[in-house]
Amino acid sequence: ELCRVADLAEFIRLAHPDPDFALAAQDACIEVSALVENLNTNLGIYSALKRSVEDGDRFPETEVDKRVAKLFLQDFHQCGIHLGEQERQQVVGLTDQILRAGQTFSANCQVPRAVNGSVLPKQLHGQFQKDGDNIIVAGHHLDSPSDLTREAAYKIFHWREEEQEAVLTQMLEDRAALANLCGYKTFAHRALSYSLAETPESLQQFHEVLGRGLPERVAQDHAAMLRMKRKTNPSCQPLAVWDIPYFNSQAKANWFKLDIEKVSEYFSLGVAMEGLNDLFQSLYGVRLAVERTEDGELWSPEVFKLAVLDDNKLLGHIYCDFFTRPGKPYQDCHFTIRGGRQQHDGSYQDPVVVLMLNLPPPGWRTPTLLSPSSLDNLFHEMGHAMHSMLGRTKYQHVTGTRCSTDFAEVPSTLMEYFAADPRVLGRINKHYKTGESLPADVIEKLCASKQVFSGVELQAQLVFSVVDQVYHGGVPLRGDTTAVFEEVQNQFHTLPYVPNTAPQLRFSHLVGYGARYYSYLLAKSVASAIWQKNFQDDPFSSTAGKRYRDECLSHGGGKRSLSLVSDYLQEDLQPCQLSAALLTEVDNKNIIVHNLSKL
Repeated sequence: ELCRVADLAEFIRLAHPDPDFALAAQDACIEVSALVENLNTNLGIYSALKRSVEDGDRFPETEVDKRVAKLFLQDFHQCGIHLGEQERQQVVGLTDQILRAGQTFSANCQVPRAVNGSVLPKQLHGQFQKDGDNIIVAGHHLDSPSDLTREAAYKIFHWREEEQEAVLTQMLEDRAALANLCGYKTFAHRALSYSLAETPESLQQFHEVLGRGLPERVAQDHAAMLRMKRKTNPSCQPLAVWDIPYFNSQAKANWFKLDIEKVSEYFSLGVAMEGLNDLFQSLYGVRLAVERTEDGELWSPEVFKLAVLDDNKLLGHIYCDFFTRPGKPYQDCHFTIRGGRQQHDGSYQDPVVVLMLNLPPPGWRTPTLLSPSSLDNLFHEMGHAMHSMLGRTKYQHVTGTRCSTDFAEVPSTLMEYFAADPRVLGRINKHYKTGESLPADVIEKLCASKQVFSGVELQAQLVFSVVDQVYHGGVPLRGDTTAVFEEVQNQFHTLPYVPNTAPQLRFSHLVGYGARYYSYLLAKSVASAIWQKNFQDDPFSSTAGKRYRDECLSHGGGKRSLSLVSDYLQEDLQPCQLSAALLTEVDNKNIIVHNLSKL
């Protein structure tokens, strides 16, 4: 019941357009949090749970019972309940300091940088905002066709800032102290316990194998980017880190000569939702049906409600809040409103989730049309939703996406593979006026455009994934955080570190994903392995879909993530195998891109 109240209140606090509702929800969040904090320090509950885990329960237990009990016990230990009174107070103090430092660090990540105009060539002054004699650099300017503008923006925006360095260092030291107090070797060990990665040591192997395999593949991408750079500026400097995003986006936009606005006319929101319904019926045997709502049920009139049905048996509900509106959080996300669970009377509490996107609302003459990236986001978030809908767990604590962060991203990332497959998009497109379908060669090029320079994107993610692990792998660090970043950049990236810059000081994910930023990279490797082994031959296979539903999605967090994936793939997974799956995928994508772009 606490979860149901807390989850609903948190959603209303963030998303309700009426400030009175949002304020009331905030009050509810505070009250529930206080009650949960009180229960988290209840020695009676903790002692009974500890005896049950260590000595066995008085009643028969399933493996799921045992796992959930251990997860609850871990939650207690991470709060320091097993410590003496003085140490518990230290845990409370450190937790508060970490929260405040995180808020400060995140806010500073977005602060523009002001420099005197005299430090920049005059021809660049018009590229940035001005405040008197100062030039204001508010971002990377990655879309600028000027090599010099991108270079200046990168170096100024990422210039080392001692105060932000001190905030990050203090946060890392406090996290290390918190982890040590609670009995963990490092904060990374604390964060990775009961995860898909399981240990920092295992994750390090994954990073190292990927780090060794990417450079030769990325070298081809960088050579292509340098050719593009020289076409616009024959006397240009060598390729640098500030060039990568620009030429990446240029290649995706221009190599296949696609008119993205015209292509989007074939992907209206209605057509995409019908296509997803068709895909889910083929894979899982479930269908989506729009359901009427009661007065007062919705927080905004454009929200619609979907019932998820399996042979007319209700599995749960998805509320789709898809359109942008004033005051709405600008993020694409999945909220669990009510988790699924087995109830005492034997019935099942059906899950309820909300999917939030920020799509343009339909106009008088045109429906909402999806760009390729919007289509990817829709598929990604629907992957989360179906994880919640198809999970059939005994306990709400481990329902659907309530599993380790790294495994929670696997089903959603896997859906992106479907969104990039020509056979799937070939069935999910129809012009909103004529009803015609896109030619097969255009579909092929659209899918190929999503695969350009895939190794480059992996390498950029790898650097920050490794940096995050090193930062949380114990203090003191080998030098300050910038020295660590320089060392990792030079080891894991093909292009060298840029002197006097500190990109980590703009990386807000270090707050929300402390020691877990690797999750997207690992989830992609697992999703890639699942796709290659089970769906690559036939993305509509009901046999593969049913097995994936029964053996992966149904368990939520009720089964050890690594065992779940290993059992499903029918092999004892090692870090090197997951890295190999990603490298094989890069090779396959490069072949497709090369053949279609005729480079």
